Amino acid sequence: MNKILYASVMLALLASCASSYNVTGSSSVTALDGSKLYLKALKSGTVKNIDSCEVVHGEFHFAGLLDSIRMANLFMDDESIMPVVLEEGEITVKIGPAGPSVGGTPLNDSLYKFIDKHNQLINQMNELGHKQNQMILEGIDEQTIAEQLNVEAAQISAAEDELVTKFIEANFDNVLGPGVFMMITSQYRYPILTPQIEYIMSKATKAFKNDPFVKEYYQMAQENEQRMNGLSDPVTPVADTIQASAPLMNVPKK
Repeated sequence: MNKILYASVMLALLASCASSYNVTGSSSVTALDGSKLYLKALKSGTVKNIDSCEVVHGEFHFAGLLDSIRMANLFMDDESIMPVVLEEGEITVKIGPAGPSVGGTPLNDSLYKFIDKHNQLINQMNELGHKQNQMILEGIDEQTIAEQLNVEAAQISAAEDELVTKFIEANFDNVLGPGVFMMITSQYRYPILTPQIEYIMSKATKAFKNDPFVKEYYQMAQENEQRMNGLSDPVTPVADTIQASAPLMNVPKK
């Protein structure tokens, strides 16, 4: 009896020491109503379900114990909607036609300030297409148009690289650094080394380099670099876990 009581007390103490996450969400996207949402995160090289719930009248809720702060993705079925940092505190998720946002806790606030700035640059890049059409209607020479827009595109691309690089550098030692690194590398069909990635790794802390995803990606990218130079076998395809990472923005707008 004493052993049972002791075990119960120990379990209660352990539970009281563990932190917890609480995600309260609202959606004005009608396509989500009645849908099943999932929180998924990368663990031991595999994307695993952490929690699930249903959207009821535009509201949804996740809650649970947390052994450590982690980067997760919110999914609808197999579609990744948005990244969410699971950390202690009241996390608020809002999904609307203009896009999703997460706030209420320090790391989520920081992540979505970065995402907002990143989206502004993406919108600027997209606007170049409209600008090109307008310049054509104004009768501007095609070569002049191309030269001007190429300069503007290069400036936006450089600003995007700087934004991403500085954000990862500032968050080497928390989950945001590896998490955003996973997002930017998900655009590649297989792990490759770019000047940006090489620079990030040259500045990276030990904690960042030892992150399981970062470590595996960088090792595979180095191996693929050798293969592309004809020093080894054909290129290794990108890992499924990379493809499972959330893009910076991808929300149903029906």
